[in-house]
This record gives sequence, C-alpha cells and structure tokens, in this order.
Amino acid sequence: MPITANNTKRKSWLEVAPSSDFPIQNIPFGVFLTKENIVTVGTRIGDFAIDLGALQQLNYFEGIELTDDMFMQDTLNDFISDGKKTWRLVRNRIAEIFDEKNPKLRDNTKDRDIVIFKMEDVEMQLPVLIGDYTDFYSSKEHATNVGKMFRDPENALLPNWLHIPVGYHGRSSTIVPSGIPVHRPMGQTLPNGETTPVFGPSRSVDFELETAFITTDVNIMGENIPINEAEDYIFGMVLLNDWSARDIQKWEYVPLGPFLAKNFATSISPWIVTMDALEPFRTKGPKQEPTPLPYLQQKGKHSFDINLEVAIQPENATEILVSHSNFKYLYWSMCQQLAHHTSNGCRVNSGDMMGSGTISGPTEDSFGSMLELTWGGKNPIKMNDGTERKFINDNDTVIMKGFCQNGQVRIGFGEVSSKLLPPFVRK
Repeated sequence: MPITANNTKRKSWLEVAPSSDFPIQNIPFGVFLTKENIVTVGTRIGDFAIDLGALQQLNYFEGIELTDDMFMQDTLNDFISDGKKTWRLVRNRIAEIFDEKNPKLRDNTKDRDIVIFKMEDVEMQLPVLIGDYTDFYSSKEHATNVGKMFRDPENALLPNWLHIPVGYHGRSSTIVPSGIPVHRPMGQTLPNGETTPVFGPSRSVDFELETAFITTDVNIMGENIPINEAEDYIFGMVLLNDWSARDIQKWEYVPLGPFLAKNFATSISPWIVTMDALEPFRTKGPKQEPTPLPYLQQKGKHSFDINLEVAIQPENATEILVSHSNFKYLYWSMCQQLAHHTSNGCRVNSGDMMGSGTISGPTEDSFGSMLELTWGGKNPIKMNDGTERKFINDNDTVIMKGFCQNGQVRIGFGEVSSKLLPPFVRK
C-alpha cells in the first residue's frame, strides 16, 4: 500500500508556517486534553491539534475498519495494536481530509469547530500506556567517552559492546511528557576520598539526549523476531531526555548497572512521529566491525537522518544551545535493538518504549550529555547570564529538539522541555 500522505506537493487548507515541524506530510499521533476536560487521541498540522475521536464519530474514516471507540480513548495502545496497515490507512486518510483541494471538512464550519483546536488550547498527555521501558546504550562515541572517563582509556569499550546492543530495563512509572517538571533526586553517593556513603540530593544531575521508539504487539513469549521483520513492529519515534544522577550512578552501578540514578524521571516529546513519515530520511548507519552475528546482520539503510539539539535555559535567562547531534551516529539500529531484545523470547507489547541511549557524535559539540560536554565537570559551560554549568542546576530547563529536513520537506518532533526542580519536600 503506497504512503500517499508523504506527497511533498500536497498542501493543507490549515495554515502551516514554512519552519513548522508539523506540515501535512508529518501527521504524528498523540493524546491531548481539551478545555472541556475531554481526553482524545489526536494529530497535529501546523499549530492545530485535530481530534481524531470527533473525526471518527463524524464518519470521516468511513471504509477503514476501526473499532467504534478507537480514537475516543486516553492512550494510543489499541490503535498501535491494529498494526501497520491500519496506521497507514488512517494517516493517508487524514492527509486527504486536510488537503487544500478537499472541501468536505474545509467547507463544513460546524464539523471544523468540533474537530480542530489551537495548540495553545490543549494540554498534551503521555501518548501511550507504557508497560515496559528498555534503554539501550548504542552510541559508540558515548560509550567510548564514558569508558575513557571511568575505565582504561586504552580499552574504553567493554568486550561485549561491539557484539550486542547493550541495554537495561528502566522504569515506566516515572516517564512524563514534555512540560512536566522533575525533582532533583535524593540518593546514596560516595564523596571523594571517603569510604562511607552519605544520603542526600544528587549534585550531578545530567540530561541524556536520546530518541525512543514505540512498538506494537511483537511476539508471544518464547518467540524471537527475525531482524528483517523487526521494523514492521515499530510504530514511531519520540525524543527522550533520560535524566541521570551521575554521582548516584557512580556509586551504585557496580555490579548490576543503572538503578536509582536513572529511574527517577524520563521525559519524552508528546507527538509520536511514525516510521512512514520518516521514510524519506533513511540513511546508512556506521560500518559495523566486527560483523555482527547472523541474527543481527542487516543490509541497506536502517538509520535516519534526524538532526538533534539540546539547549539549557536558566531561570529568568535566555537559553543557550549546548549540543548538536544526529540520530544517524548510532552504532546499533532500532531493528537490531528489537531483534536482540526478542532473541531470547522476551515478550514485547503494544506501547512498549525502547530508548536509544545517549546519542553523541564525533565532535565535542555533538556530545549528548553534560558528563561528556564538560568532561566530568572539568570544563564548565558558560550560560548567557554569565553563570557556569558543570551539570544541571535547580530551576534550569533542558530543551531538546529534533527534525529531519531535505530540499522538499521538514518533518520534526517538536520538543521535550523539562524543568529541574529542587528535591521534593513533604508538606
């Protein structure tokens, strides 16, 4: 079935700024709350949120097999479970409805008033009920930088890193959408030169520039998914800030890895950009040496040219850009991550989220964390207000953006913006 929604010549009858992340060729999916306190599944074109539940009730999806309440829910899980054919049919239909040449909704003022909202009048929600969250560690540059800082610089990568997409299971209960502030975590740390740990606020809160992909129902328990089928089970992608407490992490991560240093908060962008929308931006990932084992081998273009950037905004000051990176730098692809994840028969369900791991590039200005950008705090970054940052201060806002762009179209993710508050205090 062709992806007609990607037609770059198509224009919408809704106004869309040339610099918008959300032209009619994007059509992401999300969940929002209206002023009337109604939660609905929706999409976005320009600065307009579109109520897909209302569109369905008004029969604009006639001819597409959908359950009656498909879009009148507070998560996208059921829609994602319907699979790739349904996603494509619905996205193609939305593109037709909002095509500037289609008068059906354009000229129906009554329906338009029910269906279309200004973005400023809605509140974005978490788009899916995330049952399980896995975070990978798939940037060779990031893993090498961390290895140089904390282990032998001559042997920065651990022996398994070039053979498997390393990952760990995170915590889904503290995943929040953009705009929700997070608190500085408390935890155990070991002060320099001491042998006894102390408990208190983390002094080294960091961001990690990541993306994540959202899955449909992949397999039954015990079944593995061949790598050449893996992409069929990926619905779309979001931006992800994997907040990290480096001092807590340093003390606790041996021998089992990340725990409280990571699970206190994870922030994601609220609109899921589909793999269909990203199709024009396919590219090859880095050359993999040694050649992966057969179950991880793939040929062709399995990465995507997604520009990524991070800014820090101190309270009452202007933001400063601290990092430019790109998704295409990742060593392990999403297909390899998913194939490896299910290789032992682990079940993966609709709405599960898989983080990429920090996405660092080859240059110092493309590093994806403060740990790397300041090299463990040795090289502080100066803010526009004259203050310096080794890590993230209380009341700083971290803003991540991502977009793809070629000569014909720009497809973006919007942003994930989160403010770091002081530690939670019981009243």
